[in-house]
Amino acid sequence: MSVTDASGVLPLRVPTATGGAADYGFERCEGGVCAARGMRATGVHSGFRDDPNRLDLAVVAADEACVVGATFTQNRFCAAPVQVSRERAASGIARAVVLNSGNANASTGQPGLEAARESAAILARELDCPEEQVLVGSTGVIGKQMPLDPYRTGVPAAVRLLDSTAQGAHLAARAVMTTDTVPKESSWKGAVALGDEAATVHVGGFVKGSGMISPNMATMLSVLATDAPLTHEAAQKALSDAVACSFNKVTVDSDTSTNDTCILFATGKAAPGVLVDVDSPAFPAIAAAVRAVCEDLARKIAADGEGATKLVTVDVLGAATDADADVVARSIANSPLVKTAICGHDANWGRIAAAAGKCGIEFDQYDVDIDFMGVPVLRAGLPLPMDEDKMLRLFDENDEVSIVVSLGVGTAHGRIWTCDLTHEYITINGDYRT
Repeated sequence: MSVTDASGVLPLRVPTATGGAADYGFERCEGGVCAARGMRATGVHSGFRDDPNRLDLAVVAADEACVVGATFTQNRFCAAPVQVSRERAASGIARAVVLNSGNANASTGQPGLEAARESAAILARELDCPEEQVLVGSTGVIGKQMPLDPYRTGVPAAVRLLDSTAQGAHLAARAVMTTDTVPKESSWKGAVALGDEAATVHVGGFVKGSGMISPNMATMLSVLATDAPLTHEAAQKALSDAVACSFNKVTVDSDTSTNDTCILFATGKAAPGVLVDVDSPAFPAIAAAVRAVCEDLARKIAADGEGATKLVTVDVLGAATDADADVVARSIANSPLVKTAICGHDANWGRIAAAAGKCGIEFDQYDVDIDFMGVPVLRAGLPLPMDEDKMLRLFDENDEVSIVVSLGVGTAHGRIWTCDLTHEYITINGDYRT
């Protein structure tokens, strides 16, 4: 959206990012997490949920042990699977991950840790690999002990159904859904110079998450894979950098989960015998593709926020530092007043201004400009004439709402994705355990 209001004032110009995946020749493709050669996945119903038609256990496996990078929640109530997987991922090598929905295995003490390790051991036996090469992830209700019978029946069934096609990837994405209304997948491919020749590199993955979303150095549950021949250091840097500007820029309700886990497998199948480190010429292109997948998935999380009807993108320009821009953007994105106004199709820019001004970042209100859905509504701290009928039409015609605020202090820019706050959010979370 980019329109000029009746006064003839032009909208603010949001900086265009450079060095993205498309700039390196990458394009979207099919396949999800299985777009990467050497990966297989599936999802099954194993009994964590009562509905036999609802998938609740996913397995994602490489054909052989490969490089892995990972990020995890910083919530001090971190779940048992986070504790187990964090320790194992530190080695930089993994073969597979098993994930369940319906039970978070959080705040479950030593029995929970033992259940997490045993669930991984069950998969290790099926794949004939060391237990330490199997990671685990869980999502669902906090405080319930984790039963093992669903793993004992579900994991062997899943291993028999492991599939290297988009269908297998899609089933895995479905199996980790909780309050999500849709599975969330993305994949990209592009030619990259690896060794003496160009090779086609794939990056793909899935994520679950629509509530308890305000990641801190992680995401909800996400599994990514690439067939690029990354070293552990390169895989970890590509993932950490991508998470910082994608999943860590999403907030639905300002709450960080106990179970947030994001894993990147790197099979190396695109160019066997070649290694790409952080200093390799090919690294920026591959890292950009990892970032593109994460950004796709992050936007899908915000768009599917619990009860959401609008994806909201908040850009803060003209801040003194990137950190300042982030603080102001988060204050706006997390404001219940801003989010409910958007739910009600009310272009109440005063709530945006108030949210920006409350967060402790220094600026002069008479230097501030605000655009709402591409329409200039505030310039130099003073309101502009606003056509309410036009604003209502913009709400009706667009699934995404843009908010742009310029602080007039410096040149730093920050972006946060969020969603509106609806009556349905209360219904979903009020009934979550019932």
